[in-house]
Amino acid sequence: MRVPSALACIAATIILSGAQAQSIAPPSGTKTLAATLNVYAFPGAGQTSTQQGQDETECYKWAEQETGNDPFQLDRLAAQQQQQAAQQQQQAQQASAGAGLKGAVGGAAGGAAIGAIAGNAGKGAAIGAGVGAIANSVRGQSKSQQAQQQAQQSQAAAKMTAAQITDFKKAFSACLEAKKYTVKF
Repeated sequence: MRVPSALACIAATIILSGAQAQSIAPPSGTKTLAATLNVYAFPGAGQTSTQQGQDETECYKWAEQETGNDPFQLDRLAAQQQQQAAQQQQQAQQASAGAGLKGAVGGAAGGAAIGAIAGNAGKGAAIGAGVGAIANSVRGQSKSQQAQQQAQQSQAAAKMTAAQITDFKKAFSACLEAKKYTVKF
């Protein structure tokens, strides 16, 4: 006798779960503003997707006013800074690698000219190549150090940008939570 009542409970559960599934809207395929920012907001008070979009827009504007940051512009700035840092590092490596050889060639030419006057062009070229390589290597190291400093400054700016984006997300999340959303980022 218990079997029919168990079947009735299962059937009722299936019917009710089907009714609940129909009330949930399928995903639209477009990301919400929050999801675009890698902030995930779940409506905790039965808000519709339209209401959630309005709430996210309001919270975006509020967070922008509170923090003074627009994360979409900050993302572009961070990408530019990372690209500049990579270019500066590459230039530093090229400057360091080519400086000694360039100096050796120039020094050898100058040394050969002086050696020719003194009567031994080969010995003068060898001495000039060594002196030129050392001198240009030192200059290349100076340029390399400058480029590395610039790269470090760009990296520091990128970290600052990341901190500004995090501050924005905190403000954005606080606003959404006040509107009864569960938020994670």
